[in-house]
Amino acid sequence: MMDLWLISVPLDKTSLTSLEKLKRTIAKTTLASCCKFSIPELKVGTLDSLLGVSDDLSKLDSLTESVIKRTCQCMREVVEQSYDKVLENALANGVDLVSYVTKFQWDRAKYPTALPLRSLADIINKQVSQVETELQSRAVAYNSVKASLQGLERKAEGSLQTRCLNDIVRREDLVNSEYLTTLLVVVGRGSYAQWERTYESLSEFVVPRSSRRLYEDREGGVFSVTLFKRAASEFKAKASQSKFTVREYNFDLEEQQRQEMKQLSVDKKEQYGVFVRWLKVNFSEVFVAWIHLKALRVFVESVLRYGLPVSYQALLLQPDRKRTKKLREELASLFKHLDPTAAASKTDVSCDIAGMSLCQQEYFSYICFQISINLSESSSER
Repeated sequence: MMDLWLISVPLDKTSLTSLEKLKRTIAKTTLASCCKFSIPELKVGTLDSLLGVSDDLSKLDSLTESVIKRTCQCMREVVEQSYDKVLENALANGVDLVSYVTKFQWDRAKYPTALPLRSLADIINKQVSQVETELQSRAVAYNSVKASLQGLERKAEGSLQTRCLNDIVRREDLVNSEYLTTLLVVVGRGSYAQWERTYESLSEFVVPRSSRRLYEDREGGVFSVTLFKRAASEFKAKASQSKFTVREYNFDLEEQQRQEMKQLSVDKKEQYGVFVRWLKVNFSEVFVAWIHLKALRVFVESVLRYGLPVSYQALLLQPDRKRTKKLREELASLFKHLDPTAAASKTDVSCDIAGMSLCQQEYFSYICFQISINLSESSSER
C-alpha cells in the first residue's frame, strides 16, 4: 500500500505559478498523481488558540494513527488471515482507503464547521479515546476465550501422554468399586509384547487377563488394566520403571472439560462475529476521523504559516514509491521561495506522545503531512 502526501501552499502569484509547473511536471512524468483536497472554511480564532490547537492536533494525530494500526492488527489476529487479505476489509465509509482520501468530503453532520477548532478536536479525541478503550476490553475478552479454548484443544489433540481420553474411553470400560479400580496405561508400539507378558506381574493384586487395548495411534496404545485399589501406587511405580505411563484419569472431570470446550467453541464463534463487525465499523470510524484531523492540521498550519486572510491550496499527492526523492527535490525547487532556509535547516522535531514514544516531523518550505496507508508502519511528516 502507498503513502499519500497532503501538502498546502499559499495562493500568492509565485506559488500559483509553481503549482501550475508542478501539475505540468506530474502530467509529463510518473513522479506522482495529484488531486485537490477540499477543506471547508473553518473558524480561525485567535493566534494563541491556533498555537494551542496545533500542538494538541499533533498529539491527537499520533494517537489516532496508533489506534488505527492497533485496530487493523487486532483484525488480522482475530480473522487469522494475511495482512493483505485483512486490508480488503479495512474500509472507510464502505470504500477502500485510497479512494476515500482522494475523494474526501468533509462530514458536516459529524464535524459542524460552525464549531471552534478546539471543539472539533475534542469531538475527534472523544471518538478515538472511546474506540481505544473499548478495543482493549473487547480484545482481552475475546483473547481470553480463545486462549482457554486453544489450551483445551491442545490437551484434547496432544500425545497419548497428555490428551483428553473421553473420546477413547467409555464409562463401561472402567471398574470403580469398593475394592477394584481400572487404570489406563500408555504403552509404546514397540512394547506391546512386553506389556502383555509382564503387566500381571507388576503387582500381585492385578486381575488376571484384565488388560484391553482401547486405542492406538502411530506412537502407541492406551491399555486398561484392573487391580485392587490398595495396589495402585505399587503398580504405578513398577509400570514407570518398565517405561509404561499410567495416566491420571477421571472420567467425570474430563467429561466436564469436554463440555467446557464445546461451550468455549460456541462462545468464541459468537464473539468472533460480533468482534469482527465491531472492528470493521470502528476501523472505518477512526480512519474517517483521522482524515478529518489531517484536514484540520492543514487548515491550522496554513493559517499559522501563511497568515490571514485564509488563502491556500491543499493538494493530495500519490508519489511513485521509487521516485519519492525526486518528487521531494521537485517540490523543494518549486516552493523554495516560501522559506529559502528550509532546505538548509531540515531539523527533526521530536514530540513526546503520552510519555511513551516519539514522532519525528521533517520541516519543508511548504506544509506537508504524510498519510500512511500502509498500516503496518508508522510515519508522519510536516
